Amino acid sequence: MTYEILPAARAGRVPFADGETWYRVTGDLESGVTPLVVAHGGPGATHQYLLSLTAFADLDGPARPVIHYDQLGCGNSTHLPDADPSYWTVELFLDELDNLLYHLGIADNYHLLGQSWGGMLAAEHAVRRPGGLKRLVISNSPASMPLWSEAASLLRAELPPEVDDTLRTHEEAGTTDSPEYAAAMKVFYDRHVCRIVSNPPAVASAFAALDANPTVYHTMNGPSEFHVVGSLKEWSVVDRLPEIDVPVLVISGAYDEAQPVCVVPYAKLIPDARWEVFEDSSHLPNVEEPARYVAVVESFLRGGS
Repeated sequence: MTYEILPAARAGRVPFADGETWYRVTGDLESGVTPLVVAHGGPGATHQYLLSLTAFADLDGPARPVIHYDQLGCGNSTHLPDADPSYWTVELFLDELDNLLYHLGIADNYHLLGQSWGGMLAAEHAVRRPGGLKRLVISNSPASMPLWSEAASLLRAELPPEVDDTLRTHEEAGTTDSPEYAAAMKVFYDRHVCRIVSNPPAVASAFAALDANPTVYHTMNGPSEFHVVGSLKEWSVVDRLPEIDVPVLVISGAYDEAQPVCVVPYAKLIPDARWEVFEDSSHLPNVEEPARYVAVVESFLRGGS
């Protein structure tokens, strides 16, 4: 089952830092139903692959407004390809999220769903105990990048030897922009990022946007999902997870690059957390099992209105 991407009720840009943050709103923010803010992955990907989540605004029962946005440096927001690498920090994106919440007038009442890097950002947001956050969904995200790299090593060991040899050869040589590296990388991605091959248009569009403008991704992550050499290499929120004081739904896929080793801390250390594994999905259960994904998330959110 797939969901039709609903049209935006409104879209706009809000000034932030050295540019503007683009956003779109599906549904009515004045409806009285707690809106869902969606933070995309990357860092440096775009909102496109999460547009199926506009479905929350068209379910039976009270329609839930949904806010998508592109983080600074990517998508429809301002691109800053010449910014110093030190510009791109977790704090920058936390401030951007706060700025958007206040601009939309929802800072006192909202749910937050973060996917992959967006979930890392969402966890960082939640440990600060913002007063308006009601419920949190951490989807397909690691609690630390060292644990993410550990999971990647386990999955790479299962690749055909010639594929991993190609990856290592180019990583050691610094030639990760090679077509050979891209082809070998795709073998991993087809197993552990999105198992729908060819990728759905929304997913393909997000990947294309990332390829066209990899500034933030290369700076903070690295050349691929499994070769993390950027500024996030040592990032961790593990020791701060007990500070999260709202109900949390943790999501991962059975074939996910976010393997249990890097997800378990969320489930164990957040006081009120539940963990749902999507057995037929990898890193994008929102497109691999969309009906179940929407049903599970909405059931959780309705517990907080």
